[in-house]
Amino acid sequence: MAIFISEDKISKIKNTADIVDIVSEVVLLKKTGKNYIGLCPFHSEKTPSFTVSPEKQIFYCFGCGVGGNVFSFLMKQDGLSFPDAATMLAGRYGIDIPTQTMSPEQKRRMSERESLLAANKLAMNFFRHSLLETAAGKKAMAYLNKRGITKETIDSFNLGYAPESWNNLANFFSKKGISLALVEKSGLVIPRKDKNSFYNRFRDRIIFPIFDVSMQIIGFGGRVMNDSLPKYLNSPETILYNKSRSLYGLNMAKGKCRKSETVYIAEGYFDLLALHQHGVQNSVATLGTSLTLEHIQMLRGFIGKTGKVVLVYDSDAAGIKAALRSIEIFNKGYVDAKILILPAGYDPDSYLFEFGFESFMNTASKALGIIPFLIDSATKKHGLSVEGKINIISDLKKPLTAINDFVARELYIRELAERIGIDETAILKKIKDTSGGKVIQSIAVHEQESKFERRIVAMMLQFQKILSEISKRNILEYFENNTLKSIGEIILKHRNGSDVQSHSSCISADDSGRISEIMNLIDDKKKRNIIASLAIGEERWNSEGCLKLIQQFENSQNRRKNSLFQKKIKAAAGENDRELLDKLLKEKLIQAKKRQKNLRLADLGKT
Repeated sequence: MAIFISEDKISKIKNTADIVDIVSEVVLLKKTGKNYIGLCPFHSEKTPSFTVSPEKQIFYCFGCGVGGNVFSFLMKQDGLSFPDAATMLAGRYGIDIPTQTMSPEQKRRMSERESLLAANKLAMNFFRHSLLETAAGKKAMAYLNKRGITKETIDSFNLGYAPESWNNLANFFSKKGISLALVEKSGLVIPRKDKNSFYNRFRDRIIFPIFDVSMQIIGFGGRVMNDSLPKYLNSPETILYNKSRSLYGLNMAKGKCRKSETVYIAEGYFDLLALHQHGVQNSVATLGTSLTLEHIQMLRGFIGKTGKVVLVYDSDAAGIKAALRSIEIFNKGYVDAKILILPAGYDPDSYLFEFGFESFMNTASKALGIIPFLIDSATKKHGLSVEGKINIISDLKKPLTAINDFVARELYIRELAERIGIDETAILKKIKDTSGGKVIQSIAVHEQESKFERRIVAMMLQFQKILSEISKRNILEYFENNTLKSIGEIILKHRNGSDVQSHSSCISADDSGRISEIMNLIDDKKKRNIIASLAIGEERWNSEGCLKLIQQFENSQNRRKNSLFQKKIKAAAGENDRELLDKLLKEKLIQAKKRQKNLRLADLGKT
């Protein structure tokens, strides 16, 4: 359940937090006019369409239609509730949320997410203490030293040690009065068969805390110091930890990735530590899972649309298989990746410690693109006999078919043809037969609301002085789109800060963050997205232009009504229904007088 946060605290958080700073943590933004643009973190795109307005404190993606304010960005990006997003921002900007404002029941229902984050932090401190300050930890420290890991690296990555005991961590939490049922949800302890007690998940292992980009501890990895299995053990999926969206070391690497526009992706904890320790600090590691589209979207936010991804894989069959799996992911994520294959018998860890940074970077400069790598691997595997060439083409059919870019696919087919000495038209025919004439479609889904109604709501959001005119003329009564009408009604209802009961304090007429505050009043994601799309524009509004738009809208409605009236009058006359005909003619006269009155009011407004 949600933590109670007072309205004045919400207002203070909103006025203190800078949406550009928050979004910049996961998206590489570039200033364009008044706004910033970057690649959307919520869908794959080639061209940046994700826009952030520092003036209005909102974001909107013109590609996928997602929008909102700083709270809704965190809610979408990290899967947070509104109170959790507000609490996270409060902590970041040093805004105290006093617990005395909570009732006993509200204290009891404190956010589970916050409680799990606190439990993970305690666990990290427990593992750190076990490594650095206990006799049992000396064995683990000796193991790390033997592998060349320095004290600086140990401290930078907050490495720890889980003692061999079955229940010391469980006892540690119990002594602190923390429910083991809660700790179980973090994955740190596991219930015994009798369900009456718990035992530690991690025992006699080096511990690697896993952080998100906001430096929150979301999970742990553990490695044995001998040949027992499993060699690596990770936290299970929790409300904090999703391995398909998490990358080890990203919290440390994000700045270097942004600066270099390059990221190296390894597969293990020690590979990652070796990379960072030897100066390759723009590197991350996957967490016991294949590379996912979510991983690529996260990384593109830091390296930008022209950034480079280098996969550091072993040269064995597993490395080739991993490269094959990655092709479709990189195509969908619009990333051109290269594969760095180290000499046989080496992984990044062992290679760096033996040959050093310069040798590694020299090898990295020769990394192949995925398709050239697969061509090279298939050629070495099958040879250039007739049978070998047939097998090479067979191996390359699926990877080449997976390439969405027609030009790139044709160029790679030409490269393959030259490499194995076969006419490219034969290979092309084989590829087209496999793809079945695959057609790649990109479908952009947009709301089809009335152009007039959308512009009027945009005007209401960006030029508050017109709201009294909108209300006086009952403009919203003519709206056909119920969603836009509802948004307009919310804007009118709260234009002077009245009757605000949810999430926000008063809305000020001259407050540049008014649009963001309006969003806080709305729980419906669709409505928030529409508001963001309408508010993000930079159209300059003034009284004359607003009145002109209103008049155009009224004229269009009048033409529509006149057309309907004419049809009804014609039908009544055709049926010789005198009573209905008189009623319709009187109504038409009343509407005509009303239009004349509005025209006079408009003329007065211009003067």
